[in-house]
Amino acid sequence: MSCDTAFHWTSAALTDVGRVRSRNEDACLAQPQRGLWVVADGMGGHAFGDVASRTVVDALDRLPPPSGLSTFIDAARNALDQVNGALRAEARTRHVPVMGSTVVVLLACGTEAACLWAGDSRIYLYRQGRLQQLTRDHSQAVALQARGIDAAAAHASANMITRAVGASDTLEVDVATLSIRDGDIFLLCSDGLSNPVSEQDIRETLACGDCTHAAQTLVGLALANGGRDNVTVVVTGASDMSVDKTLLNPTL
Repeated sequence: MSCDTAFHWTSAALTDVGRVRSRNEDACLAQPQRGLWVVADGMGGHAFGDVASRTVVDALDRLPPPSGLSTFIDAARNALDQVNGALRAEARTRHVPVMGSTVVVLLACGTEAACLWAGDSRIYLYRQGRLQQLTRDHSQAVALQARGIDAAAAHASANMITRAVGASDTLEVDVATLSIRDGDIFLLCSDGLSNPVSEQDIRETLACGDCTHAAQTLVGLALANGGRDNVTVVVTGASDMSVDKTLLNPTL
């Protein structure tokens, strides 16, 4: 098996420091030719968050060519495990409590895709007019909601993340797989987008089908809504090259 695909991918990546922060601790990667997209968000309030997120992205950038989706997933998980150990050691060397980063990874191979994540950065899928969040935040808020507790009324730390690369000696990464369809658009983003921008606005923006325009518009919305955090988006769309579009639209 190989990762040769009938899909043509177009992508756009954009990151902004925002209107409040002085340093951008987000990092991203968009490599449609490899079927690899990443967003990492250095843990705010901790030292060297920008170093942590860049270390995560650089490690994933070095992944070898996969022979199939399962080997792609295994390679990504192994790389993240290694980064987790390296960040734990680096934190001890620098005498800081934690050097950590969230991560979301989208892998495409053949007609399938996989999402890997730790933390509260997200992956959305826009398909046939509907928006679906493919990841589930690793946060105190989500854990409380799962227990039927109102996170907003619980305590001030409800929005703290419960998983991140470098946060603990053992890294837990969630994985979800799905089949790719013609016209699918994926959005990877840091919480600098998902917090200030509504899902309705995200859905309406992705509906344009233009990755570059969508990325620019989404970052603009985050900034217009306060821009209190670094904001990073990666938008990528799949087009089935085996489908004759002229049969769908005779005017082409």
